[in-house]
Amino acid sequence: MTKVTVYDPAMCCSTGICGVELDQNLVDFAADLDWLKSQGTEVVRINLSQEPALFADNSQVKMVLDGAGTEGLPVIIVDDSMQSFGRYPDRGELAQMVGVDHAGATTPGKTTAGSSCCDDAGNEQTKASSGCCDDSGNEQTKTSSGCC
Repeated sequence: MTKVTVYDPAMCCSTGICGVELDQNLVDFAADLDWLKSQGTEVVRINLSQEPALFADNSQVKMVLDGAGTEGLPVIIVDDSMQSFGRYPDRGELAQMVGVDHAGATTPGKTTAGSSCCDDAGNEQTKASSGCCDDSGNEQTKTSSGCC
């Protein structure tokens, strides 16, 4: 089984999907990693603020940190080979890294152009992935805040 290890920068939680202001890149990346898991890939995330010793123990990650500092994070390692650093790759890139067919597999939030509504936490999402749209992608009634 292929193993993807993500060495994340320091975040408040293991995914960075917490707090009041969410970074959509982190939301998309978490969804992409969940998709990879559903394809049979083992996924491990390591957070700098929670497990700093693991960063120092990996020579590839240490090399990135020595050269670019924390700006070089995240580091994506597939099995024992560094595949990416300094940014979160999209679903297609992740699929290529692990050799999974990704035809038709797009990141939620990037499939329905122009139309959006919000999830239960008030975060804007595309119709396809939000709780305020029906299965056909039709908007349901929103509150005065613009979210369901």
